[in-house]
Amino acid sequence: MPTAPFESFTLDAEGLPLHVRQRHPGGTTAVLFLHGWLDHSHSFDPLCEHLPNDWRTVLLDFRGMGESGHVGPGAAYHLSDHLLDVEATLDGLALPSVHLVGHSLGGIVALAYAAARHERIQSLTLIESLGPSGGPPEGAVQRLRGFLDDARRPPNRKRYPTVEAAAERLRQANPTLSPDAALLFARHGTHPTPEGEQAFTFDPRHRRRFGQGFDEAQWLALEAAVTCPVQVLRGSDGLSPSPPLLQGRLDALRTLVGPPQVFQGGHHVHLEQPRAVADAIATFVAGNVRYPP
Repeated sequence: MPTAPFESFTLDAEGLPLHVRQRHPGGTTAVLFLHGWLDHSHSFDPLCEHLPNDWRTVLLDFRGMGESGHVGPGAAYHLSDHLLDVEATLDGLALPSVHLVGHSLGGIVALAYAAARHERIQSLTLIESLGPSGGPPEGAVQRLRGFLDDARRPPNRKRYPTVEAAAERLRQANPTLSPDAALLFARHGTHPTPEGEQAFTFDPRHRRRFGQGFDEAQWLALEAAVTCPVQVLRGSDGLSPSPPLLQGRLDALRTLVGPPQVFQGGHHVHLEQPRAVADAIATFVAGNVRYPP
């Protein structure tokens, strides 16, 4: 069966347009993919080439990223807002439940949503994602100061002469990105400016620091509330939390199925090992399909 192209369309999230791509809308196994911070849904394109052709595969651009709308003046982006993005996608596509796959920020959002809406999530795959870094209690005041300082700075959308130059900037910020992966991000994550340059589509206000965050006890409570099967996929050279922090978060996942699977690669391991990561996701999803009564 040949791979069907993705259909691109817009959903409404309380007046904010969300860009969603979908293929095989008649598929009985629905899987929603959530991308990382400042990324976009095309970050899953290489992986999707190796997924089952009969899945209803859904790719979302979070608000303020990819091709989704930006919030208005005076507004900000918070983790809980991205949970609204997930809910708007499920409601807009009339999906009662899905399998969730999240990378980095997308994994944080996916886990939080699975905790709050356990009846709508059949399984959860976390790629290079085990939760936010809230920091110690004594850092709370400095966090608020950083939030206030950042709010005074006007958004700065940098320009680049070419898509290739934008890709090179991504590699400077994340040296583990391969040239092909960086070019993929830049091709689908930039738009030409009136002056003929290239600018990233994400809202630069996403770079502002948060004023609030979960402390460790709160995050562990969220993890403990997840009831669906969970698998964790990591890159050998990816995020490296301290061993006690890592073990504590793994222990809090009461429905974790086995130890983390480790693949050769960095933080974007699903771009470096798309077939292997896709196979791990497909096997896990196939073993945790919930059929309607």
